[in-house]
Amino acid sequence: MKKVVHAACPHDCPDACGVLITVEDGRATKIQGDPAHPVTRGFLCAKVAKYLDRVYSPERVLYPMRRVGPKGPTGPGQDTRSPQVFQRISWDEALDEIVWRFRGITEEFGSEAILPFSYGGTLGVLNGSSMDRRFFHRLGASQLARTICSMAGEEGLKSVIGMKWGTEPEQFAHSRYIIAWAANIHGNNVHLWPFIEEARRHGAKLVVIDPYRTRTAACADWHLPINPGTDAALALAMMHVIINEGLYDTEYVSRYTLGFEQLRKKVQEYPPERVVQWTGISVADTVKLAREYATTRPAAIRVNYGVQRSERGGMAMRAITMLPCIIGSWKEVGGGLQLSTSGAFGLNREALDRPDLMVKALGRPARTVNMVELGKALNTLEHPPIKALFVYNSNPAAVCPNHNEVIRGLQRPDLFTVVHEQFLTDTTDYADIVLPATTFFEHKELQTAYGHYYVQMSHPAIAPLGECQSNVEVFRGLAERMGFEEECFRESVDQMMDAALTSENPWLEGIDRVRLEREGHVRLSFENRLARNSPQFSVPGSQSDFFLPFAKGNFPTVSGKAELYSESLKAQGLDPVVEFTPPSESRHGEKAKAYPLELLARKSDNFLNSTFSNVPAVQRMEELGLLEISRVDARVRGIAGGDTVRVFNDRGDILLKARVDGALQPGVVCARLSWAKLTEGGRNVNVLTSEKLTDLGNSATFYSVLVEVELSKPAS
Repeated sequence: MKKVVHAACPHDCPDACGVLITVEDGRATKIQGDPAHPVTRGFLCAKVAKYLDRVYSPERVLYPMRRVGPKGPTGPGQDTRSPQVFQRISWDEALDEIVWRFRGITEEFGSEAILPFSYGGTLGVLNGSSMDRRFFHRLGASQLARTICSMAGEEGLKSVIGMKWGTEPEQFAHSRYIIAWAANIHGNNVHLWPFIEEARRHGAKLVVIDPYRTRTAACADWHLPINPGTDAALALAMMHVIINEGLYDTEYVSRYTLGFEQLRKKVQEYPPERVVQWTGISVADTVKLAREYATTRPAAIRVNYGVQRSERGGMAMRAITMLPCIIGSWKEVGGGLQLSTSGAFGLNREALDRPDLMVKALGRPARTVNMVELGKALNTLEHPPIKALFVYNSNPAAVCPNHNEVIRGLQRPDLFTVVHEQFLTDTTDYADIVLPATTFFEHKELQTAYGHYYVQMSHPAIAPLGECQSNVEVFRGLAERMGFEEECFRESVDQMMDAALTSENPWLEGIDRVRLEREGHVRLSFENRLARNSPQFSVPGSQSDFFLPFAKGNFPTVSGKAELYSESLKAQGLDPVVEFTPPSESRHGEKAKAYPLELLARKSDNFLNSTFSNVPAVQRMEELGLLEISRVDARVRGIAGGDTVRVFNDRGDILLKARVDGALQPGVVCARLSWAKLTEGGRNVNVLTSEKLTDLGNSATFYSVLVEVELSKPAS
């Protein structure tokens, strides 16, 4: 018995690949990219190509467990599944205990003493957020502000153009000037790369702006190593050149933008001669970049979320988003900008999440806790304090900033913690109950994307291993035991998909579950924009095969124009145009006297946040426990390659092995995220990061971090 099943990769990546899984006698034997998918085009990234190792790993959690040992990481060589740590229990026992504890906590402290914690472990529509939201809304639990990754950039983008739309990946093949701004395309957006290579074969130039010499920078025609957190300054200096030299598109600006004269005045404060002190990019290179970008057409910018992981990340994204608006590149195939395309899908989230259930439970909206501030919430929040934490689709003990405070909170003996997981992660080390979770091989799912415009159906390829259950099943079971009588808790997966696709979004017209089950992937119906008689959806007829949302302006903003001046920002007490001030933790701040090095707490190239960190086949592609440091900074500290070094600031310290090379300019060091338990001392790079929030969107500031480095032990 052999069959090939169509699925879609749900991991936190813009590519959202179409996948073909070969199954023989009930066991998956092969995974490959779908050659019919216009973006996947038959290949997978190195991580997902090894996904069978993940699905069939002997380390999979396959049944519910209750803690019987103390909370905390186990010692070297100790099996966390040993009877001294966890005891196997049935699903009935697990769910009954969770419900009993939740009821007791609600009675004593109120339902807001319960906090759900989830993020991008799956971006599947149903298992990412549907039945779980219904359950916690009906329970009256505290709500989670899921801001840790992308919110600052999204808010900066929307403050100019109004929506998370962007240039299609297929259009990059038609570009002649491509800027990868804080975007390691070759490492974490690999399906855009063939389109860029096609453009380069036709003479396009690839420019990379990044503090780190990434895989993409190593392949680029020109790499500009910018200082961390200074991207807004560079964009302002580029606009200084473009505007003062008359290189902007006067017709597009006059017809389709708002606030150009205020922007013209603002950029006079940011000549390249002033900005160089912050960015580290020479005046000549800044001028050259601005002129080439404005005069080589079409020009496209692929900007990723690295740009917004600094204290001024929202303003940085706002400034960059202005660039295609002033040169008018939105009107050209192969022009514009892409940060995220996710705003185009417009699913019926109200029907999926049912926020009305929260008002039914409490009579008001529940309080909101920012996930970036988990350490603070667990240790200091009152009225009521957090007494229960339910973690799914995330690994906060690894990914949250201010790691030491997060762990201090998770260790609380009075905190009841449930973790729904595929593996025994850093977070399960502090769980009272561990529930086994399915992979995307084992459940049906609806998939959107944030790097292209295809909706997909993901079919289950195999039966769930062991006693694993999907998020949908777990929260449906909890709702039943809680006695929630609303019909929405009994909806099937197919019914939930039907509800999600029943939307007022015209681009979903003609796309339903039955069609997706038949075809696998379907492009959003952009042709319906003309039928709606809305100028928002119009594009030049000769280019109707491409999605050009802003070719004739019609931005989904209050004014209908690209807002270079924002009354909304002014109302928030922010600069209504755009501004740059150095992050408080940077070489220009007071803390630099004690901690003179700027740390990039980077994502690993071959993991996905902390996902895949424990898979041996993937681990072999990634050297763990490194601190990358320039030769200049290493020399003055007496550090050689291979030495053990202590990296520290006033939040914590970590021991890492020095790699002395040319990937970073002096003044910047780099360490990569992985599971804490895989690093010496049981800590990861987030012992050094803070809970400080960004200027827009209240996101994390992983790249606004100062440290010092000292020799701990020379290499033997």
